[in-house]
Amino acid sequence: MVKSGDLFPVFMFYKVLAGGFTMKIATVDDFVEQKVAAEHRAIVAALRELMRKYAPEAQEVISYGILAWKQKRILAVVSPTKKDITFAFSRGADFTDKHGLLRGVGKVSKHAKIRSASEINEPALADYIKQALELDKR
Repeated sequence: MVKSGDLFPVFMFYKVLAGGFTMKIATVDDFVEQKVAAEHRAIVAALRELMRKYAPEAQEVISYGILAWKQKRILAVVSPTKKDITFAFSRGADFTDKHGLLRGVGKVSKHAKIRSASEINEPALADYIKQALELDKR
């Protein structure tokens, strides 16, 4: 016989959604599998590689349910949508945007929308990552 208290530990690892239950996002692989549309996974893989290349000291973490990279503070995050991947920089409003890719009306964060892996502008994103790292040192 199952008592009501017996199920509590199980529910700690699940999140209730309108359509049922889904596993809690604990790892980056969980995030990619559960939150990123199959057609956008190559974009996320490329962004992860760029962050490893240009910010090797940054920790890849799940923060507030999304993929993020941090050192002293959060540097950048990946937020998937149905149409694209949003690659946002926590202090992007302070960047020099000579590439013209950053969007957003906020006073702190700015983002780039990426619809396919072929759209990734490595020189521009590398510049933004380097600026994020520089601002994180302050």
